[in-house]
Amino acid sequence: MPNFKVVKSAPAIIALILGVMILWPTSSTTTSAMMFDGVDTTFKTKCASCHSLDGSGSSPVGKSMKLRDLRSAEVQKQTDAQLQGIISKGKGKMPAFEKSLGADTCKALVGHLRELAKKK
Repeated sequence: MPNFKVVKSAPAIIALILGVMILWPTSSTTTSAMMFDGVDTTFKTKCASCHSLDGSGSSPVGKSMKLRDLRSAEVQKQTDAQLQGIISKGKGKMPAFEKSLGADTCKALVGHLRELAKKK
């Protein structure tokens, strides 16, 4: 004898699957855009107080610490791995952010630094 509970719940399962498919990001561009928005906010809240919104280091704290312009050739010539290491582990007076932000966000911040350099 067939199990009617399973047959009756089939429409609910189909609706659930369709709902997930509709709400799931469909392209890497969409995902990248969402990631960039999040990284932009993270940079504003975690980095800009020292490095300035534009990465120039012209904030009062940045000036007092004589920070390098993140958009400069000196900074930009570093590899993504080097920059991610500095963000993750810290360097000099800069604190480490890997524990508070996670490795993926630290990696995404490198992309944000590259974008800042393009806007200079």
